[in-house]
Amino acid sequence: MRVLVVEDDLHLAEILTEALSDRAYSVDVVKDGESAWNWISSLSYDLIVLDITLPKLDGISLCKRLRTTTNNTTTPVLMLTARDTIADKILGLDAGADDYMVKPFDLEELMARIRALLRRGTLTTPTVLTWGELQIDPDTHEVTYVQELMQLTPKEYALLELLVTSGRRILSRSSIIDRLWSLQNPPTEETVKSHVKGLRQKLRVAGAPEDFIETVHGIGYRLKQAK
Repeated sequence: MRVLVVEDDLHLAEILTEALSDRAYSVDVVKDGESAWNWISSLSYDLIVLDITLPKLDGISLCKRLRTTTNNTTTPVLMLTARDTIADKILGLDAGADDYMVKPFDLEELMARIRALLRRGTLTTPTVLTWGELQIDPDTHEVTYVQELMQLTPKEYALLELLVTSGRRILSRSSIIDRLWSLQNPPTEETVKSHVKGLRQKLRVAGAPEDFIETVHGIGYRLKQAK
């Protein structure tokens, strides 16, 4: 899942980036409305966390533009603001926001609201993802193989979830980087190889076959056909 954080408070942006990254989201951060518009126009996001008071283009105007002039009119938007009046909340919701939180906020509540917004767009997706004996719970980020709980890093979890949701489609290393890392700080393809190697080791320990993650030489990776 890729999230855009639009926030000019650098300290708060760092807190949000760390919290989202720890939960296996890929995060891009911008600090003004015009920059956010440029990113939204060129990339597809699963969620936008949007401050109202921004330089160059305020959050209300940006949200209205998003809802009327792009192909991302259904992208969930969670607005953040220091304004705590009913009129301000109505203004934000009427602009097209899906949810609204007032600063300062509880971080865990914010994460819960983000999960709820993301679920709205995936109502046709099973609550638990399965691939053979593998099960992934997107809400809790718990992964089991033959009911044995696996301990994965956030990036290992995100990689495995991406492979499962992609089915038998081959994913190149560059496409994995595009989906799982911020475009502002992308890793090398060797980093992807390292994560795949670590994930394979943990899958083998849990009882998965050696070729559970297949390498299609010269192209990328995919999961072995589930039985």
